Amino acid sequence: MEPRIDLMTNALGASIAKRIYSVAQVIEKSSLPKATQDLVMLRASQINGCGWCVDVHTKEAAAAGETAARLHLVAAWRHASVFTDAERAALALAEEGTRLADGRGVSDEVWAEVRKHHDDEQIIALVALVAMINANNRLSVILNYQGGAYQPGMFTALAS
Repeated sequence: MEPRIDLMTNALGASIAKRIYSVAQVIEKSSLPKATQDLVMLRASQINGCGWCVDVHTKEAAAAGETAARLHLVAAWRHASVFTDAERAALALAEEGTRLADGRGVSDEVWAEVRKHHDDEQIIALVALVAMINANNRLSVILNYQGGAYQPGMFTALAS
């Protein structure tokens, strides 16, 4: 299956993609641990069924040193002993922030756990990350981007 539109071959699409990438770079440079960022992006992408994003975030996390065990267990993080309490709080926020259409929103309990384990800068980065990965998932799914062929570092080259 081919993508419906290649954002990078369209002037407007390329401009949007580069601006989204710029936001991602700001979040990446925040004090929110890179491993947490990778786990959150992977979990939201799994929930949204975005093959392209699951491919990208799994491979980028592995290239950054994330273990295969942790990557394989992200989908079942509640039943895995390999995540810290701070990562669990971030994953819970990612799930509730991704599933807003379920009508529940982000619970006070999840928010309290996030506050317990993260400072204000990290929380802002985390909330922005959840928003941005959901936007990326929607772009990729709507445009029919397929997972499987991504190579680590490829997106950086495309967005430059």
